[in-house]
Amino acid sequence: MKNRSDEKIKLASIDELLGVVNEESAMEIEISKIHPFKNHPFKVLDDEKMQDLVESVKINGVLTPVLLRMDENEEYEMVSGHRRMHAAQLAGLTTIPAIVRELSDDDAIVAMVDANIQREELLPSEKAFAYKMKQEAMKHQGSRTDLTLGQNVPKFKRTTEAIADGTGESYKQIQRYIRLTELIPELLDLVDNKKLQFTVAVNISYIDKEVQEWIYEYISDTGFIKPKQIASLRNQLNDGPINQIQMLSIFNNCVMAKKVSRSLTFSEKKLTKYFPDDYTAKDMEQVIESLLEKWMQEQSC
Repeated sequence: MKNRSDEKIKLASIDELLGVVNEESAMEIEISKIHPFKNHPFKVLDDEKMQDLVESVKINGVLTPVLLRMDENEEYEMVSGHRRMHAAQLAGLTTIPAIVRELSDDDAIVAMVDANIQREELLPSEKAFAYKMKQEAMKHQGSRTDLTLGQNVPKFKRTTEAIADGTGESYKQIQRYIRLTELIPELLDLVDNKKLQFTVAVNISYIDKEVQEWIYEYISDTGFIKPKQIASLRNQLNDGPINQIQMLSIFNNCVMAKKVSRSLTFSEKKLTKYFPDDYTAKDMEQVIESLLEKWMQEQSC
């Protein structure tokens, strides 16, 4: 019986998983009996869009049932519909229409990610952990994404190609997003807040966590990090570990300003008012140099 159920789930479309099809099987479930999906990567924010959703729920109710499953504790776990449930709570509802389906952990993860990944304005961190969760789930399922691929193609690549299908992103971009999960939280927050370039963050993700903490301190102190600084750092790390002082030296060498050629001209009218009429240009130059030498000595004291 269980094998037939698993087979049915795998053949079901995403619309069926979300309850869009066969809506007659929806039932009202008490919100208090539903808990969020474990490690749900998508943020539920009380922003302007949420307020719009709350107003819609107050007027029309929840039009599309949420998708639930029974977990190992025989409790309701939200698979898809966290925002709708939050809006329903803010609107004062105590129950919500839901489809309850039998889903394995891996099937639930795939359904949860697929239902949310097309949302607009997702943060890089949300995509990163969602793609990571789906990748691991598909590996557990033994997913093969392209049977025409040669046997020497890494499984990681085949899985990311499957994840990329329908997302509008290349499998290489999917891999880059997954790399972001290797960042320390502080650096990932900078990516979400657009204070750290995406490609630079991906390069940092290959660096040890302790060194990432030094990088974060450097960014906090200076307000920037340049791609060439991280490239130089990674090259140095290939030769062996370094300490924080050495890292700072690498960064400083990358951003040392080149000496700019400067020319300075004083008009004769501007200079002659400071000198006697019988002073030649050479005399004036010697006095100026003498005064500058004295000024420089005073500055160094």
